Parts: sequence; structure tokens; C-alpha cells
Amino acid sequence: MEARWLALALAPGVGPKRFREALARHPDDPDAAARALGTKIHAAYRETREKGAAERILEKAEALGARVLGPGDEGYPEGLLHLPDPPVPLFAKGEVPPWEGAVAIVGTRRASPWAKGFARELARALAGAGVAVVSGLARGIDGAAHRGALEAGGKTLAVLGSALDRVYPPEHRELAERAALVSEFPFGTGPRPEHFPRRNRLVAALARAVVVVEAPERSGALITARHALELGREVLAVPGRPTDEKSRGANLLIKDGAAPVLSAGELLELLGLSAPPANRPEPPAHLRALYSALAELGEALPDDLASRLGADPAAVLAGLTELELLGLAEVLPGGRYRAR
Repeated sequence: MEARWLALALAPGVGPKRFREALARHPDDPDAAARALGTKIHAAYRETREKGAAERILEKAEALGARVLGPGDEGYPEGLLHLPDPPVPLFAKGEVPPWEGAVAIVGTRRASPWAKGFARELARALAGAGVAVVSGLARGIDGAAHRGALEAGGKTLAVLGSALDRVYPPEHRELAERAALVSEFPFGTGPRPEHFPRRNRLVAALARAVVVVEAPERSGALITARHALELGREVLAVPGRPTDEKSRGANLLIKDGAAPVLSAGELLELLGLSAPPANRPEPPAHLRALYSALAELGEALPDDLASRLGADPAAVLAGLTELELLGLAEVLPGGRYRAR
């Protein structure tokens, strides 16, 4: 974004809608665009220019390896233009995938082990099919989705509820370094509760579909789903137990017509995607002990495996779900599992 246009975007009284109107009327002349918005805004624009605020932001972006983008700039995500209020400016780092080639996976921060494992496998499957995974870098489902995509060698895009230089949560900085990032918040802005609903509309706009893995009835993931529906995007949801409050939001989405997702393969089928042919994978490092124990026993209940390994039963069940999604285990009648 050229400094003069950025100065106009930063001027008090200029929101996304007025900026786009001015840009459309004077696409080659930010000074004329500022004058067209009225005397007060033109004066505010001139003051912003004189203070050098735009130049300092661009210098900061360059130091971070980031870009500052506005509508009309090369690299500004087309999907965001479908919003009534596309962010101006947008701060981006890394390659932002086209929205048609991306799918969002979202859910609760307080996710169950099985839900995090399932989100991870869905992301792996999407990445294997050449689809980028979009999420919000939050704890729980978001983090699992980003990790799954990266584990499969795919691309993932994190939409932040803070500035690019204030990654939140701090334990996800390693993920942020490996993902593409976008934010509408100026440098130095920390996370605030009111930022995340705004962030969720960008998640919906940057993907062709939204998959809700686990979410209570009052959840940011459901805000993302609502934005997706308003934008004409597809919404899918992973069903949970009817009595589980963490899954109530996802279950209600299915009740209202969202397609249920029961496996990674089914997700690809619902989206009209296909995974590349591949040999059966080796179990990931964190599942090797569980897979070996299951192979030795032949068949086993999750509780039996938990006792054998001295592990938490919920973590064992989540691991078995991952193995099943990888094609390395199958569930039998009565809740028993068998290695494949």
C-alpha cells in the first residue's frame, strides 16, 4: 500500500466503506480522493501525512517481513472483498491462499482430546488434497487445525485477533512462524475480547467452507459459521454427544441444515475433493506406543489400553480416533479397537 493511500486509510473519519468509495472515484490520486470526502477529512489526511504515520507503519512492516495492503492492491485477498466492510489496511505476512482453495476449521478453545485429534486429521486430509487450512490461531481446535495442515506439508493461514507483532496466545508463536498470517489490527495492538468476533468474519471470508468441530451454543465458532452463511459459503459440522455442552453448538448447526462430517474422507467427499494416492502412513511419533500396544493385543477396549500404557483414558480414546482416521485402526462392535 502506497504511503499516501495508507495515510488516507488512517485519517480519522475514514472507514472501509468511505475509503473504497474514494478509491473508486479517484483510483490514481489519493489527494483528490481525500478532498472528495470533505474538508474535515482532507485536513485530517494532510495532518496524517505531515506526521509521517504511514511511513512509520510501512517501515515496521518491512522490518517484520510483512505487507500492508488495501483494496485494489496486488495480493489483497479477493475473499475479503465479499465483506461489506473489508479491512483497510490489512496486514499480511506470508502467502495468503485464494479463498476458493481454502477451508476453515474452527471450534472451542476448551476442546476435548478427541475433538483436537479429529480437527488435526481433518486438516491433514485437506492439506493432502492441496487445500489450505484457515483458522484463528487460538488454543484448542484452531491450534490443532494449523498443526495438522503443517504436519501434512500443507499450507495454513492464521487470522489474528491481535497485531502481527503481538502473536496470541504466546505458546503458538512457533505455529505463527510457520503459517501465513493476516490481521486488521495496527502494529502494537494486543488481544482484546472485542477483537475476536471481528476476526471471525475474516476467517469466514478467506475460505470456501467452514467446518465446526466442537463448539458450545455460545461460541466464536458459531459467529464464524453465521458469517460464512451470510457470504454464501458452505458450513459443515462434526456431531457430538447430544448431552455434551461443548458440542451443542455444532449439533444445532447440523439440526439447522449443516452437513455432518463423520470422517476425514467424508469431508473430502462433501467438498468434492480427493486425496492423492498414497501408501498407508506410519503412525506419528506421539501415537507409536499406542499403535504398538494395540497391535500386540490384537483387539482391545480403550480402557484396557489406558491401563497397559498408564495413560489417561480420554487421551487414549483421542489417539485411537487419530489412528482410525489414518487407516491404522478400526472400531469393532462393543467399542473395541483393532490395529490395521
